[in-house]
Amino acid sequence: MTGWEGIQEFIMVVETSSFTKAAKRLHVSASHISRQVARLENQLEVKLLARSTRQVRLTEAGTDYYNKVSVLAAGIEEANQSATGTDATLAGLIRVSAAGTFAENNVAPVLARFARENPKISLEIDFNINNVDLIAQGFDFAIRYGVLADSSLISRKLSERPMVCAASPDYLKRYGTPKHPSELKQHSCLTTNTDRWIFSDENSNNTLEIRVSGRWMSTNGNALRYAATEGLGVTYTPHVNLKSALDNGELIPILQGFEDNTRSNWIVYPHRRHLPLRVRRAISYLLEHCKDNEFSASF
Repeated sequence: MTGWEGIQEFIMVVETSSFTKAAKRLHVSASHISRQVARLENQLEVKLLARSTRQVRLTEAGTDYYNKVSVLAAGIEEANQSATGTDATLAGLIRVSAAGTFAENNVAPVLARFARENPKISLEIDFNINNVDLIAQGFDFAIRYGVLADSSLISRKLSERPMVCAASPDYLKRYGTPKHPSELKQHSCLTTNTDRWIFSDENSNNTLEIRVSGRWMSTNGNALRYAATEGLGVTYTPHVNLKSALDNGELIPILQGFEDNTRSNWIVYPHRRHLPLRVRRAISYLLEHCKDNEFSASF
């Protein structure tokens, strides 16, 4: 076995989370992929992948090994493309983790245009509201929102995410208009995947965290707008999600001046010395087309 044999197959299994998908990408049989990975593990005398009937996941040793060899593979790919000139054709698979209105309405169309302009690029977008382990699950980058926690991931801002709190005229007529975020505890609130709403007190520069409740919960921005316009309660969501309803008077903004304006939409990716050229170009393309624009935000 040569020093590189089995590594390409291993990387593809990690990046597709499947022996079958890896085989399709490399145009070989799944049994060939399995044999090559097994030979690599035997040569290294370490288990890289934990296999079950339902999933394939990296072991701790596999994660460390993948982090190192994926950098080498990306460097070789970039060197090969550079050797053919700066206008070399981009090719290969890009896997993206994203979710929500922002990803659906803005990221997906931009990436579709990128794929149209680069016919040898394959794209997979996994829509999942949960944060995923990019390395362990083989994603090249993810679209996330809010205030990012400390992370080993590199983050680049895609767009601002201005918030608005609003309710229908009928709801406000029946239940009154709250003047301070603390009064939301007495109101029916339309929640997403959290019941804790963050506001900013412009007078004291303090952050206000209010725990709310209500009878409508959805992780979809359109569903929240529908519920709000039907008078089911107060919503607190990115401004652009409610723009049409605010413009036509179906919803009335409230608690203005208390909105949390610290949140943004982000693109995040693993901290690698070398990203594949196709991934770097896709990231640059997104940053270019998202700059200085107001987009729908994700949940």
